[in-house]
Amino acid sequence: MAILESQLETWSHQGSKVQSAATYGTIKATLEDANTPYMSRKFDVFLQGSYGNDTNIFAESDVDIVIRYLGEFYHDLSTLPADQQNAFHKSHSDGVYSYNTFKGHVQQTLEKAFGASVKPGKKAIKIEANGSRRNADVVVAFKFNRYHQFINPSNQRFDTGMAFFTPDNTRIANYPKQHSDNCTSKHQATGNRFKPIVRIFKNMRGKLADLGAIEKGLAPSYYIEGLLYNVPNACFSGSYSTTVLDILKWLHQTTDRGKFVCVNEQYYLLRDNNPVCWPIADGEKFIKAVVQLWNNS
Repeated sequence: MAILESQLETWSHQGSKVQSAATYGTIKATLEDANTPYMSRKFDVFLQGSYGNDTNIFAESDVDIVIRYLGEFYHDLSTLPADQQNAFHKSHSDGVYSYNTFKGHVQQTLEKAFGASVKPGKKAIKIEANGSRRNADVVVAFKFNRYHQFINPSNQRFDTGMAFFTPDNTRIANYPKQHSDNCTSKHQATGNRFKPIVRIFKNMRGKLADLGAIEKGLAPSYYIEGLLYNVPNACFSGSYSTTVLDILKWLHQTTDRGKFVCVNEQYYLLRDNNPVCWPIADGEKFIKAVVQLWNNS
């Protein structure tokens, strides 16, 4: 037994684009207003998440936005030998514009524009929907560099992402630009099949949650994209039914999933006790549940 092709076709469709685009445009304009306390500083504003990557479905409503300060940066030197770490510290001094100050300025800007709709959260500042404006999450971040080499400022190698802090001061570093670029490359390499298939699996997740087979929140969209990113391109061919079946067979048969990577290729996908990785038991439960859903449909 299997899920009907007509149902998979429906699930493959992208969710709201017009309202999401309008929401992003409104919030971006607010963040870039000439009267903000940080306007004289260098920053960028961009989309991340499902809408930003064209994998959003109709059941999703949030628009995920990042405002990233570029004037200073956090860093990871953990893979550098001691002499290169010392060379880095001799070339760089601590910044003067703190993360908490920047975040406070951003929250002040949003509250001035959207009032009581603004609700501080653990990882993002939430802006509740109002009228045609959709729910939005604004992540306030700093530039982040992970170094692979530092001899001197003219001889260095690093990957650039973003870092933000939770209320308990846990630093979370991520790489949304690399994630977006790699999603697009995977989509093109699979004959434009990757993103519709991601949307199908996200709708399968919703079905499983409705049935009580998995808990809501067990399989965030970010990790579903990561899971399918690791599937060989050859599985993305034929009808949606054929493609989903081939992917499920491959996932079921691939029992050693420890080398799966996140879409950004900066982290492993399935790891415990890491704020940017999918807990192993959650990932395994999702894979088992989607296989059972397919078999029992």
